[in-house]
Amino acid sequence: MTVAKVTSKGQITVPKAVRQRLGLVPGDEIEFIDAAGQMVIRRREEGSRFQKYRGYLRELRGQNPDTLVTELRGEP
Repeated sequence: MTVAKVTSKGQITVPKAVRQRLGLVPGDEIEFIDAAGQMVIRRREEGSRFQKYRGYLRELRGQNPDTLVTELRGEP
């Protein structure tokens, strides 16, 4: 059994063993689910596995994709 203490602001620190078991990394979200009178905590799965990359290349918007690829490859 693993225990976490609730702060006066209602916050908890998820113990390291639980974070590792759930595969949590900073920025991940967890869900609290009421299941037959018990609370279940699980890692929140996003609708799309690519959602976290949305907007990642925003600063490159409007540039020619062929030029970007050429630059990334280091071609003259």
